Amino acid sequence: MTGLSNATLHKLPPEVLTPVYDRKSVFVGIAHIGVGNFHRAHQALYIDHILGRDGQKDWGIAGLGIRQGRREEERAEAFHRQDGMFTLTEFAPDNTSTIRAVGSVVRYVSCLDGYEPIIAQLADPAIRIVSLTITEGGYFVDGEGHFRLDDPFIAGDLKREVPESAFGLVTEALRRRRESGAGPFTVLCCDNLQHNGRVAQAAFCGFAEARDASLGAWIRENVSFPSCMVDRIAPSVTDEDIRRLDKESGVDDLMPVYSEDFIQWVIEDKFCAGRPEFEAVGVQMTENVEPYEQVKLRMLNAGHSVLAFCGLMLGYRKVDEAVGDARLIALLERFLNDDVAPLLSPPSDINLAAYAAQVVHRFRNHAVGDQLERIASDSFSKLPVFLGQTVHELIRKGSDTRREAFALACWAECECGKDGKGNPIEISEPAATDEQKAVFKDSNLLAVFDLPMFEGWGIADCQTFREMFRHYRSDIRSKGPARVLSTL
Repeated sequence: MTGLSNATLHKLPPEVLTPVYDRKSVFVGIAHIGVGNFHRAHQALYIDHILGRDGQKDWGIAGLGIRQGRREEERAEAFHRQDGMFTLTEFAPDNTSTIRAVGSVVRYVSCLDGYEPIIAQLADPAIRIVSLTITEGGYFVDGEGHFRLDDPFIAGDLKREVPESAFGLVTEALRRRRESGAGPFTVLCCDNLQHNGRVAQAAFCGFAEARDASLGAWIRENVSFPSCMVDRIAPSVTDEDIRRLDKESGVDDLMPVYSEDFIQWVIEDKFCAGRPEFEAVGVQMTENVEPYEQVKLRMLNAGHSVLAFCGLMLGYRKVDEAVGDARLIALLERFLNDDVAPLLSPPSDINLAAYAAQVVHRFRNHAVGDQLERIASDSFSKLPVFLGQTVHELIRKGSDTRREAFALACWAECECGKDGKGNPIEISEPAATDEQKAVFKDSNLLAVFDLPMFEGWGIADCQTFREMFRHYRSDIRSKGPARVLSTL
């Protein structure tokens, strides 16, 4: 197999699409924090298309790795050896695929070399957009929209001379840009959060104001924080996946990524320092992202979560396996069409029935085979965003909440570490403390609703919902999840 680098691009197999632009002529204009699988399968691909257009060579990406650890060591080494390139395989539901070498990440700066080079990159006047994918739980903003200054990591970062958090690094870079006259850049949050632009503004301005009130005021007045909605399924990549993808591509890639063929990006058109020609490559630019965001978070992401927890309890580990179960498909379709859709106000170009059908169709993509444990992880951050408003509105209207109660009962049982067949389940909860995780083993099956994540759901005052949940949890244990599901 052929290795991947600038020098080997002309040697790659003919079925591998390569950049249509000269990478040597590309300049960095975007810095991205969190260069994980999703970013590489989504934003980096859009920028790859943009760089192929005339007059757009100033929008190359500088990837920034800010989290210490083995994963960062491997990623930094791979980016170095492969000149920032990687292969992306897009799988369609009909089993066809497209393989391309993505070249938009033209530089990678790792915290392994210290945090000062990262600040210097952000402070470079050429940087006009700083984008982020740092997970839903990575912004330290509470339910009231306040930045959590008392978090130990944030409190420690405020004291460091050279900060290490995304908020500290960006704040310090903006301080230097203000002093040098380089001016602000746009901060573009690409994580699955409601009103993610506002969340990002609360986080970055909250940190900056705690460090320097005048700097915080300058950032609030001059830096743009557009909201955006991102959509593409990009699973985790295992060592086995690497071997499979490299064999299919004929490329010896240290960090290949794969995804479904569906992709969408909707961005609020609010950029203080200019932007690429996003609309020329299919990005939807709008003045109001919220309707798109609402549909995606509460249908696709919530549907993913419902399927993940219920599917895991039934013993499945992959999405395509779970949607092969007619009982789970019936649950998912009723959830999307009967529970969620009537509560939404979609944009004029989205038909909710068609959207729901498309969600199920995307989940059936066998070649993608996303991992249910991956989707289920970080539920303390995800569930309030994906499911909280739906439960709140259903309870307020006095509507049927059986499916939501059952899904949450499955979630609580999954958090105990075993599926309905007694097999282990591994779910990562980085936003939860050990004390919070212990609540799932409490003899009081309703104790989970005392967790802060359920504030605002309306469950505390709804005895009907609480009793349904307790009943489902108890029956899952005594009768098994399949039998309980059949009653729905």
